Amino acid sequence: MENLVTNLDILDKNSEEACETVKTTPDQNTGKGRKLYIESYGCQMNFSDSEIVASILHNEGFDTTSEIEKADLIFLNTCSIREKAEQTVRHRLMHIHGLKKHKPELLVGVLGCMAERLKSKFLEEEKIVDLVAGPDAYRDLPKLIGQVDEGQKAINTFLSRDETYADISPVRLNSNGVTAFVSIMRGCDNMCTFCVVPFTRGRERSRNPQSIVAEAQDLFDKGFKEVTLLGQNVDSYKWSPEENNKMWLEKKGISNTVTFAMLLEMVAQISPSLRVRFSTSHPKDITDDVLYTIAKYENICKYVHLPIQSGSSRILEMMNRGYTREWYLGKIQRIKEILGDDCGISSDMIIGFCTETEEEHQETLSLMDIVQFDFAYMFYYSERPGTLAEKKYKDDIDLPTKTRRLDEVIKKQRAHALQSNLKDVGKVYTVLIEGFSKRSTNDLQGRTTTNKVIVFPKGNHEKGEYVDVFVKECTGGTLIGEVVNKAVNN
Repeated sequence: MENLVTNLDILDKNSEEACETVKTTPDQNTGKGRKLYIESYGCQMNFSDSEIVASILHNEGFDTTSEIEKADLIFLNTCSIREKAEQTVRHRLMHIHGLKKHKPELLVGVLGCMAERLKSKFLEEEKIVDLVAGPDAYRDLPKLIGQVDEGQKAINTFLSRDETYADISPVRLNSNGVTAFVSIMRGCDNMCTFCVVPFTRGRERSRNPQSIVAEAQDLFDKGFKEVTLLGQNVDSYKWSPEENNKMWLEKKGISNTVTFAMLLEMVAQISPSLRVRFSTSHPKDITDDVLYTIAKYENICKYVHLPIQSGSSRILEMMNRGYTREWYLGKIQRIKEILGDDCGISSDMIIGFCTETEEEHQETLSLMDIVQFDFAYMFYYSERPGTLAEKKYKDDIDLPTKTRRLDEVIKKQRAHALQSNLKDVGKVYTVLIEGFSKRSTNDLQGRTTTNKVIVFPKGNHEKGEYVDVFVKECTGGTLIGEVVNKAVNN
């Protein structure tokens, strides 16, 4: 999976910890009879899916709770991208087992990629699990819960070729009321050899653009100021009009297939005050049309997450990435030509893939020196059951070598991140205030258009405002500044 949720603090710890990022449900008290508690692990798509689950079950008589002890139904929305992510879920189930001893009627379910990968085996291995549902089976949850209420175990891990949940209005969980995710597609067709996503999330299918624009418009009408368009590979978004959508598209001057560049423009046109981000791009698919669309609209953030995975063309071929080192560097150059040197660029890197030599590791380090990523999401290779790499290649790089190479990559990225932030000192950025800083309620924080976190004194400003912030200093992970005036696009 390309779009792992993490930050520089997590990157400084361990190659696998980003997969342990977890969000839980907030309290929702409407007087409904049963309480739902969801923990979401892994990527942004999982967090978005949990909002869909909450919406479906809210309509079936469930409120949400932030306290696991008060729950009548506990769901773990899981990640299978790395072994440690699955271990985390298993350890969590041990804790939940203790809760169920004191509350036998408690219903426990496992959702998401881990559920899809293990299927009925999960019910056999984890005795306290009552329900297993894959990413395309969430509409079936009321029926599955009914089966459990009748004393049965319940499972649905069917992968759909057309499910996009386009008609479901997500319940925004852990929302700051300012930023939100909007899923534009599901699944992946790329078949990278290291990746389990095509097997846990199914084939690629794009969501109706009219529903995407309507969801983004609704968020803006409710006071949200930023949306992030989500997909495993947003650049391959492609939707052909159905009869009932042709009139809507014709009004927008579109008569045939909607591409990601077109969709991006539609969302940007909702309002200049609505910021637009997206994740994740694939080097072989991102087009000049997308880059020119970003350049055209000030409210589309100047930031591209473009995973390289390895700096070696031989390793990239083994990974089935569909591009070479030279192709990737050419794409980086194109981004800078169209969007300028100030465009934020981040990447994913997998260290110690099968047969990787020391020379090929050095190729990754040298590519980092050329590109100078602002951020990077770095992991050592973890073989996943059922992937093409597990079937075709031997995981022959020992753990001490993987760890040492990863440490070298992390140290280099820390240096590059600091240098990147130092270049921003003395500049002024328009920042959308997302809330208090993590360390003090006297300070607020937001992100620049290039996706860098910036912290500044609260003053009289509030969450949801746009402010112009002068960068005074920085650390390796954060810009530090002060408001110089209130931006005009509030």
